[in-house]
Amino acid sequence: MNTPGISPGTPDGVLLGAGVVKRPTRLADGRDLIYYDDPGTALGAERALDARDLAPRPETANMRLDVLTGDWISIAAARQNRAFLPPAELDPLAPQTPTNPSEIPSRYDVAVFENKSPSFGPALARATGDAPAAVDPPQGLDDLAAYGLGRTRTSVGRTEVVCFSPEHAGSFGTQTVVRARTVIEAWADRTATLSALPGIAQVFPFENRGQEIGVTLAHPHGQIYAYPYVTPRTQRLLHGIGQLGDDLFDRILDFERGAHERIVLEGEHWTAFVPFAARWPLEVHLVPHRHAADFAETTAAERDELAPLYLRLLRGIDALYPTPTPYIAAWHQAPVHVGRAGARLHLELTSPRRAADKLKYLAGSEAAMGAWIGDIPPETSAARLRDALEGVTL
Repeated sequence: MNTPGISPGTPDGVLLGAGVVKRPTRLADGRDLIYYDDPGTALGAERALDARDLAPRPETANMRLDVLTGDWISIAAARQNRAFLPPAELDPLAPQTPTNPSEIPSRYDVAVFENKSPSFGPALARATGDAPAAVDPPQGLDDLAAYGLGRTRTSVGRTEVVCFSPEHAGSFGTQTVVRARTVIEAWADRTATLSALPGIAQVFPFENRGQEIGVTLAHPHGQIYAYPYVTPRTQRLLHGIGQLGDDLFDRILDFERGAHERIVLEGEHWTAFVPFAARWPLEVHLVPHRHAADFAETTAAERDELAPLYLRLLRGIDALYPTPTPYIAAWHQAPVHVGRAGARLHLELTSPRRAADKLKYLAGSEAAMGAWIGDIPPETSAARLRDALEGVTL
């Protein structure tokens, strides 16, 4: 890693797939910052230094075991201080200016950095002493699976911010095909890097879009969480794979493509469909035809096709109504160490929007009991989305 405040020593960067160039550096408090340059970028190789005088990084949060469910709950009080709907001139994800001491010192195409207010933090102190060591880290998945009242562990892991553009407003769907491909390459690179960190059990890239979802920054961005455990949702997926076999996703694709009435987009390598038992008024899954446990296992051809296909899907979702659609775009990936033969990378995009001026709120049955009631038949939702996609151009 680079010493804080020193310009990157590799001005030529590291060449990744599709002509994307990776340029790692550090922020003033030691957090990692990685620039991912578009192929043929107009940006120069050198980047400005982060000259801010920053407070010490917070101690890694703690998590507590809920013995009623087996879930680990991270108690991350530092998140209370995160930015909340700042004006454009104080956008913390825009390139720094003399009047805006933001998180990113230089102009960029795509930038990824460690969150200043993380839900999960480092397991080990770095040699520079910039991050406190975890005082009671998990001792593996067996340790986290054990029950007991009052059990706690340090919330070992990583949370990163992925900036899709230096512009103040937008989303993944407003980017160009070239920029979308750069972000996909960054997702693959970060997945491989985070999966290799000590104590990491699962890596999760996602984008929250819209204030209705709880988004507090208008800047086009997503996040990556690296968890110390296998998430509850993935544990349920692994249970289903255990019941039906490692070929479950192949069978789901055959089932949906055979019925066809819920298919919304098809390519050579990917298919998007509204699932048979959709929970949300708007729910779309995007699945690769070939088994890939995570983004790091996808091929160049799969990434190349995903960029325009995913953009078309997102723009079709926005074309459903006169105003942009709020959503959570969740890229489910297999755990790092278990279940990789059956758990396949796939997108689950969900939106609570059930009409132009109506949202689905989770009330008693869904929120308290996890017993869902669907508002719109999946076949109806798929037909509406196919109609919206007919007018979409890239």
